[in-house]
Amino acid sequence: MAHKHTPPSMDDERFNAPLEKVFDRIVSPFEEFIHKETTSGLLLMLCALLALLLANSSLAPVYQHVLHLPLALQLGDWVLEKSLAHWINDGLMALFFFVVGLEIKREILVGELSDPRHASLPIIAALGGMIVPALIFTAINLGGEGIQGWGIPMATDIAFAVGVMALLGGRVPKALFTFLVALAIVDDLGAVVVIALFYTEDIALGPLAAAAAMLAVLVLLNRAGVRHPLPYFIIGSLLWLAMLKSGVHATLAGVLTALTIPARPKYEPGRFSQRVRELMDRFDASYRPGESIMRNEEQRSILQTLENGVQLVETPLQRLEHSMHMPVAFIIIPLFALANAGIPLELDQLGASLGHPVTLGIIAGLIGGKLIGIAGFSWLALKFGIGSLPEGTRFSQIVGVALLGGIGFTMSIFIGELAFAGQEEFLLMAKTGILFASLVAGIGGYLWLRMAAEKAP
Repeated sequence: MAHKHTPPSMDDERFNAPLEKVFDRIVSPFEEFIHKETTSGLLLMLCALLALLLANSSLAPVYQHVLHLPLALQLGDWVLEKSLAHWINDGLMALFFFVVGLEIKREILVGELSDPRHASLPIIAALGGMIVPALIFTAINLGGEGIQGWGIPMATDIAFAVGVMALLGGRVPKALFTFLVALAIVDDLGAVVVIALFYTEDIALGPLAAAAAMLAVLVLLNRAGVRHPLPYFIIGSLLWLAMLKSGVHATLAGVLTALTIPARPKYEPGRFSQRVRELMDRFDASYRPGESIMRNEEQRSILQTLENGVQLVETPLQRLEHSMHMPVAFIIIPLFALANAGIPLELDQLGASLGHPVTLGIIAGLIGGKLIGIAGFSWLALKFGIGSLPEGTRFSQIVGVALLGGIGFTMSIFIGELAFAGQEEFLLMAKTGILFASLVAGIGGYLWLRMAAEKAP
């Protein structure tokens, strides 16, 4: 019988460097998602604060100059020129919407929204959290010039909200995180629909037809079983360009591209498991003590085969969501905050700003509207037996989530940029309202959930 060599001990210091210990810890995709959203939320807060400091310091002219620097893409006679701020808001944010689209598709297929029993409460709560704030803003601004900003208080910033909840640590059950994430994803889907239907410019039929053709190609790639991301990104980029020229907001190309990413594995998990065991037996048998793996061609070949197998048993949607989430959370969203949260605050006029109908409508919508909409619709759903509370949670904690829902930052500012394009005064009032409401909602939600945890039996 052939002798099997024992693989190196995990206690061997050469094979257990600190950075490699992460391999010993198994983290679920949801736990990894929460961790990234928490860190992203804290980074987002820092960037928003930095933008405010820059906009209200002697560096304000430099800050504004940098944001308005023209940057161009040129190919022969074809030129696409935008300011740096526009490239961030229209270009980089398309990648943010791509990740949003991946999250929406995953949630609908296998997440909290895939089970009607679990999905009903966050869906109803999210609908209430969109309808009531929009109605409150409309009531305050009815007949005024700022009425087109009605979509601004509908949005919830998932990174900010999860980041605030994470500060409570073990005081809140994991199921409450799941409820908040499901609610925020439904909220994101609603925001995407609102942007597509109500915040578009004059439609150009030629580019719109080209966008439809690009979308058809993406669907064909999916049906043909193409799994490599490169063709999707190339066609998705052309879709973005066509939508940019069509009048429909270009960032929606990110969502549409994401929805065409394949969500089926090519390797059946049971077969993968058997194959891994066979390969690991060969890996152990080919181990030679004291020899670097770089010299062991057999082990290197086995590792490459394992890597190929992992890619085949994992769906392209999973891989892309995992790989894209970090650059979007830690680079694109903070850049968006730096470019858009810098508003000049004049203390002597702050009272007048907060009393402006647009500012007041956003504050009332995000704080009061989200609270009434999310908590009120949840209460009605529970009363009529349409939904059930997440396991281990109480309704008082749902009220805390409703308060956190008033943190509208990223998506609210994005919709504000669309609603008040070219209207600097209204946009300034909108951003003032968003920042004020998000601050109050974040502090209020944190304190409420902390008190609810202390009062728990």
